[in-house]
Amino acid sequence: MCPIYEAETQMAKPAQRSYSRYAREAAELLGLLIHNARVERELTVADVAERAGVSRGLVNRIEKGDMGCSIGAAFELAAIVGLRLFEAEPTTLTRHLSMARDKLTLLPKAVRTGTKRVKDEF
Repeated sequence: MCPIYEAETQMAKPAQRSYSRYAREAAELLGLLIHNARVERELTVADVAERAGVSRGLVNRIEKGDMGCSIGAAFELAAIVGLRLFEAEPTTLTRHLSMARDKLTLLPKAVRTGTKRVKDEF
Protein backbone atom coordinates (compact mmCIF):
# COMPACT_ATOMS: atom_id res chain seq x y z
CA MET A 1 0.00 0.00 0.00
CA CYS A 2 1.19 3.49 -0.79
CA PRO A 3 2.59 5.25 2.32
CA ILE A 4 0.74 8.46 1.49
CA TYR A 5 -2.58 6.66 1.12
CA GLU A 6 -1.93 4.68 4.31
CA ALA A 7 -1.31 7.89 6.27
CA GLU A 8 -4.50 9.42 4.90
CA THR A 9 -6.66 6.45 5.90
CA GLN A 10 -5.42 6.31 9.49
CA MET A 11 -7.33 8.56 11.82
CA ALA A 12 -5.38 10.57 14.32
CA LYS A 13 -5.99 9.64 17.92
CA PRO A 14 -8.01 12.40 19.56
CA ALA A 15 -6.42 14.41 22.32
CA GLN A 16 -7.20 13.40 25.89
CA ARG A 17 -10.77 14.45 26.62
CA SER A 18 -11.33 16.36 29.81
CA TYR A 19 -14.28 15.55 32.04
CA SER A 20 -15.82 17.47 34.90
CA ARG A 21 -15.08 16.38 38.43
CA TYR A 22 -18.73 15.42 38.83
CA ALA A 23 -18.62 13.12 35.80
CA ARG A 24 -15.35 11.49 36.90
CA GLU A 25 -16.67 10.88 40.41
CA ALA A 26 -19.96 9.50 39.07
CA ALA A 27 -18.10 7.02 36.85
CA GLU A 28 -15.87 6.01 39.74
CA LEU A 29 -18.90 5.55 42.02
CA LEU A 30 -20.70 3.45 39.42
CA GLY A 31 -17.59 1.30 38.98
CA LEU A 32 -17.23 0.77 42.72
CA LEU A 33 -20.91 -0.11 43.07
CA ILE A 34 -20.62 -2.65 40.26
CA HIS A 35 -17.45 -4.10 41.79
CA ASN A 36 -18.99 -4.38 45.26
CA ALA A 37 -22.18 -6.00 43.93
CA ARG A 38 -20.11 -8.47 41.89
CA VAL A 39 -17.99 -9.45 44.89
CA GLU A 40 -21.07 -9.75 47.16
CA ARG A 41 -22.60 -12.17 44.67
CA GLU A 42 -19.30 -14.07 44.49
CA LEU A 43 -18.98 -13.58 40.74
CA THR A 44 -15.56 -13.43 39.11
CA VAL A 45 -14.62 -10.85 36.50
CA ALA A 46 -14.57 -13.69 33.96
CA ASP A 47 -18.11 -14.76 34.94
CA VAL A 48 -19.50 -11.27 34.49
CA ALA A 49 -17.55 -10.66 31.28
CA GLU A 50 -18.85 -13.88 29.76
CA ARG A 51 -22.47 -13.13 30.70
CA ALA A 52 -22.19 -9.58 29.34
CA GLY A 53 -20.35 -10.63 26.19
CA VAL A 54 -17.44 -8.28 26.88
CA SER A 55 -13.77 -8.72 27.72
CA ARG A 56 -12.43 -9.08 31.25
CA GLY A 57 -10.38 -5.96 30.58
CA LEU A 58 -13.53 -3.93 29.90
CA VAL A 59 -15.08 -5.17 33.14
CA ASN A 60 -11.94 -4.09 35.02
CA ARG A 61 -11.94 -0.69 33.32
CA ILE A 62 -15.60 -0.10 34.15
CA GLU A 63 -15.02 -1.10 37.78
CA LYS A 64 -12.16 1.42 37.95
CA GLY A 65 -14.36 4.21 36.59
CA ASP A 66 -12.66 4.53 33.21
CA MET A 67 -14.48 7.33 31.36
CA GLY A 68 -13.79 5.82 27.94
CA CYS A 69 -16.08 2.82 28.47
CA SER A 70 -19.46 2.52 26.83
CA ILE A 71 -22.37 3.51 29.06
CA GLY A 72 -24.31 0.58 27.62
CA ALA A 73 -21.64 -1.87 28.78
CA ALA A 74 -21.60 -0.29 32.25
CA PHE A 75 -25.41 -0.50 32.51
CA GLU A 76 -25.34 -4.12 31.35
CA LEU A 77 -22.76 -5.03 34.02
CA ALA A 78 -24.91 -3.29 36.63
CA ALA A 79 -27.93 -5.34 35.55
CA ILE A 80 -25.95 -8.59 35.60
CA VAL A 81 -24.67 -8.07 39.15
CA GLY A 82 -28.14 -6.98 40.32
CA LEU A 83 -27.29 -3.33 40.90
CA ARG A 84 -30.35 -1.12 40.58
CA LEU A 85 -29.27 2.18 39.10
CA PHE A 86 -32.57 3.89 39.77
CA GLU A 87 -34.63 3.75 42.92
CA ALA A 88 -37.75 2.80 41.02
CA GLU A 89 -39.09 -0.70 40.50
CA PRO A 90 -38.87 -1.92 36.88
CA THR A 91 -42.54 -1.08 36.24
CA THR A 92 -42.07 2.39 37.73
CA LEU A 93 -38.95 2.86 35.63
CA THR A 94 -40.94 1.97 32.52
CA ARG A 95 -43.60 4.52 33.49
CA HIS A 96 -40.96 7.24 34.05
CA LEU A 97 -39.40 6.39 30.70
CA SER A 98 -42.79 6.69 29.00
CA MET A 99 -43.40 10.08 30.65
CA ALA A 100 -39.96 11.33 29.58
CA ARG A 101 -40.63 10.22 26.00
CA ASP A 102 -44.02 11.98 26.06
CA LYS A 103 -42.37 15.17 27.28
CA LEU A 104 -39.73 14.89 24.57
CA THR A 105 -42.43 14.89 21.90
CA LEU A 106 -43.53 18.32 23.14
CA LEU A 107 -40.04 19.82 22.94
CA PRO A 108 -38.46 21.10 19.73
CA LYS A 109 -36.46 18.55 17.72
CA ALA A 110 -33.34 20.73 17.79
CA VAL A 111 -32.01 23.73 19.65
CA ARG A 112 -30.62 26.44 17.44
CA THR A 113 -28.61 29.47 18.35
CA GLY A 114 -30.21 32.80 17.58
CA THR A 115 -29.82 34.07 14.06
CA LYS A 116 -28.29 37.41 13.25
CA ARG A 117 -30.77 40.21 13.26
CA VAL A 118 -31.55 41.53 9.83
CA LYS A 119 -30.86 45.23 9.37
CA ASP A 120 -33.83 46.37 7.34
CA GLU A 121 -33.54 50.07 8.07
CA PHE A 122 -32.61 51.75 4.81
